[in-house]
Amino acid sequence: MATFHSSSGGFDFLALRTGRAGTEIVYDDGVRRRMVWRVQGQTPKRGLDEALKSAVEQRRVLPALYAELKKRGVSIEVVAG
Repeated sequence: MATFHSSSGGFDFLALRTGRAGTEIVYDDGVRRRMVWRVQGQTPKRGLDEALKSAVEQRRVLPALYAELKKRGVSIEVVAG
């Protein structure tokens, strides 16, 4: 599991976890929202790490996450949230 926290003092958290169901991205805003997506297809872990690290440092984490994943050609499906 790889975890990323906002360095700007926000509560935003992104994680990359791998299990029997495949690779998943977890987002938690520290207050009320938790979302989980499953990564579709084969994507290098390094590219996912870079996408999450870049997104969590942005003011608006979710739009930044979607943009980073799109830029890298990563497809996801909603699992929870």
